[in-house]
Formats: sequence, structure tokens, C-alpha cells
Amino acid sequence: MISIGGLSFLVLVMLGVVLFVTLMSFIPVGLWISALAAGVKVGIITLVGMRLRRVPPAQIVNPLIKADKAGLAVNVDQLEAHYLAGGNVDRVVDALIAAERANIPLQFERAAAIDLAGRNVLEAVQMSVNPRVIETPIISAVARDGIEVKAVARVTVRANIDRLVGGAGAETIIARIGEGVVTSVGSSDTHKMVLENPDSISKTVLSKGLDAGTAFEILSIDIADVDVGRNIGAQLQTDQAEADKNIAQAKAEERRAMAVAQEQEMKARVEEMRAKV
Repeated sequence: MISIGGLSFLVLVMLGVVLFVTLMSFIPVGLWISALAAGVKVGIITLVGMRLRRVPPAQIVNPLIKADKAGLAVNVDQLEAHYLAGGNVDRVVDALIAAERANIPLQFERAAAIDLAGRNVLEAVQMSVNPRVIETPIISAVARDGIEVKAVARVTVRANIDRLVGGAGAETIIARIGEGVVTSVGSSDTHKMVLENPDSISKTVLSKGLDAGTAFEILSIDIADVDVGRNIGAQLQTDQAEADKNIAQAKAEERRAMAVAQEQEMKARVEEMRAKV
């Protein structure tokens, strides 16, 4: 038999255990110890405040430890503010570390703005170090001799971090390259000139500054493939001749119909005169 006093003590112990477990689950003591072991000073009150603001402490403290080990000057308030704004804290810190290792000047505020703008800031930093190759679809253009030329261009681009916010994307680059190739081929006297010297297209297009206002910097434009298509000039002449023939036939049919109508009218007059006589 357990006495009333013993039962009360047991209840108090159980309540104490439940309270302790609840407190430990609310206060991330393990994370606080990890931060102290890493030499990062984060107070218990700060961690509790994150819980109250519905900010997962691990998503702030772990990137903070990573940034501190990399020698970056970021603090808890900056990371928490970026998280509350809907940003990806871990990706921003990774981008800052990658930029610092590659000697690319990138401040936290700039990286956070790029991230909040919907750009992958880490991918942008990586593209600044390792340029990306964009291949255009088949571009069809017509030289002055009427022969169609089909070309495929490979564009090597590097991310321009300063223009990532508000800069146009890769689709704009591809569209401008296509326009430049069409203009360059269209200014050639013959298609043979294009086939003999395709790099002239690259030089002409590259000199136009097609990366202005975009999030990229064009490093090179290479014509990967050039092929001869249809004889557009001859086809247009054939179509025009067919159209002229149809117009002539229509006019001839119109004249014939008018002649028949006049003949019928003359016959009617003759019959009318006979009837009067």
C-alpha cells in the first residue's frame, strides 16, 4: 500500500519530469551547447525568443556556426531577419562562403536581396567561377541571295552578380542572339560567305553588347553548326509568279464574263427592235 504522502510525492515527481521534458524540448539546450563548443556565442534567451517568433533555431544557429568558421562577419539578427522575410538562410551563407573563397566581393545584404528576388545566389556565385554554356535552338536566316541558312550557336555566359536583381534571364540572351544571327546573315551578300566564314557572325553578334540589362555577361559566342536550307528567294518568286498567274486568270475570266454579258445585252436589243417592227 502506498500512503497518501508517497502518492503525492510520486505525482510531484512525474509532474516535474513532464515539466523538465517540456522545457528541454522548448529550449534547444543541445544546440546551445553545440554553439558554445564551436565558439559562437548565442544566449539561451535568444534561442527561446526564436521559438516564440516561430523561427527554427537550428536553421539560424547552424548557418551561423558555418559562417563563423569561414570567417564571415554575420550575426544572429541578420540571419533571423532574412528567414522571417522568407529567405533561404543556409543557401545565402553557402553563397557568401563560396564568394569569399573565390575572392568575389559579395556582402550579406546583397546576397540576401538576390535570394529574396527569387534567384539562386549560390548557383550565381558558382556560375561566376565556372561559366555556363547556353545552346540556342536552330536559328533560320536568309542571305541576300535568297538562300536560307540554319545555324546553332553556343553562348558562354558568366553570372553578373551586380545585375542579378532586376536583370533579364537566359531566355532574353537566347532571343537576342537569334536576332543578331538573323541580322548578320541577312546582311551577307551570299550564303556562301556565311558558310566560308561562320566566325564572322560570332564577331558581329558579340560586338552588339547583347548582355546589356541581363543577369549575365557574355564571354564568347561560337557557331556550332551551319547548314543550308531552302531557296527562299526562288520559292518567293515562284509563289509570286503563281499569284500573278491567278490574278491574270481572274481578270481574263472577268473580261470574258463582261463580253458575254454585252453580247446577251445586244441580242436582247435586237429582239426588242424586231418586236417593234
